[in-house]
Amino acid sequence: MNEEENYFVEQKIAIIIRDGLKPWQELNITAFLASGFGTLSIMGEPYIDKSGKKYLPMSGQPILIYSATKEEMKEIIKKATNRDIQMSVYNEEMFKTSNDIDNRACIKKYETEELELVGIGLCGKKNHVDKTLHGYRLHQ
Repeated sequence: MNEEENYFVEQKIAIIIRDGLKPWQELNITAFLASGFGTLSIMGEPYIDKSGKKYLPMSGQPILIYSATKEEMKEIIKKATNRDIQMSVYNEEMFKTSNDIDNRACIKKYETEELELVGIGLCGKKNHVDKTLHGYRLHQ
């Protein structure tokens, strides 16, 4: 196994969505949080169909989606902060914005424990992510 393949095996990606949201909100949060992973070295090779049409590469590994309550979201971010895990976050207030500058402002004005999180994206060593999400349930 080469270094790149080993990286994919040792890494895990997870997205946690807060319970009680509308389907459009869940999808919106998932898309935004997953886009944060594009800055990391997780991308696989481009996809090419039989006709030779080339498509963008996607994550070289699955992204698991979990559900959590408001209180569990606070526990998860606290646990993840104490481990070597990279995170993306989506604060409830971001539903009212329409651009990246305002989205970042929605995060900047709160301490970590004050965030009203509706979504968290995690990427890190498999065992760190597994320990952080131990006991949490996959999204239904």
